[in-house]
Amino acid sequence: MQSRTTTRRRHLGTTMRKLRERAGMTLEDAGGRVGVSKATVSRYETQAGPVKWPIVDALCREYGVTDAERNAVVGLARDAKQQGWWNSFADSIPESMNLLLTLEDEAAREDHFSCVYVPGLLQTREYSTALQQANELRLGQQEVDRLVDIRMKRQEILTRSQPPHLWAILDESVLRRVVGSPEIMRAQLERLLVENESPHVTLQVLPFSKGAHGAALGSFVILGGTEPSLDVVYIDLHTGSLFMETEAELDRYRLAFEYLRAQALDMETSSSLIRRISKEL
Repeated sequence: MQSRTTTRRRHLGTTMRKLRERAGMTLEDAGGRVGVSKATVSRYETQAGPVKWPIVDALCREYGVTDAERNAVVGLARDAKQQGWWNSFADSIPESMNLLLTLEDEAAREDHFSCVYVPGLLQTREYSTALQQANELRLGQQEVDRLVDIRMKRQEILTRSQPPHLWAILDESVLRRVVGSPEIMRAQLERLLVENESPHVTLQVLPFSKGAHGAALGSFVILGGTEPSLDVVYIDLHTGSLFMETEAELDRYRLAFEYLRAQALDMETSSSLIRRISKEL
């Protein structure tokens, strides 16, 4: 039986193609510089078959990437055969979620803008359960529990010895939309207050009083690598997931996030608003 292509391997292939194109090289150019065939470089980029990290390292050097970029990509190559913690769930996880979990597992930072619900990494189990139970496709309790378990497991990245920095900007509607029950929502708001005290979490609220703003793009996440060139934008659509990584797309969403960050309340004022809303429930 053919082994499952790991999401790390797929991510490596996409990244290698991106770096070569940024350097303005053809497959033949790249192969000639490191002494391998055009077909070998193509195979590395098309996510097919094993890779040798010294070749990945040599290609990165020819592409003129920074040391941080090269170390990150070589790390992907070394771990290309490794399955993530989510592998035990993989048979029933959509391919897009496999990629999201891989990117999230390797992210140095995550920038979230949420205009509907609390980001998954900050949800309580009860809040997450209520969301799954509200799915238009009615799910059995066993399926609901499985999806919530995955979400709770994802949150463990925030308790690592070196966690990614999570910067979350929440539209005020996220705080006022009662999910599950007032009791569940109060507990969720309390969770946000606790997380906003963490050195690895920055939480801001975009209040209604700001009126029109740069949130016309809807909710999105920028998953950041050790270098900006390794960033990926993730959007959870009603019909599926969308990943974007071209420089034009990245620039658009980075600008939107900077704009939203400037308009949102500071951390202390955001926490005060969360407390006020909690008391109103």
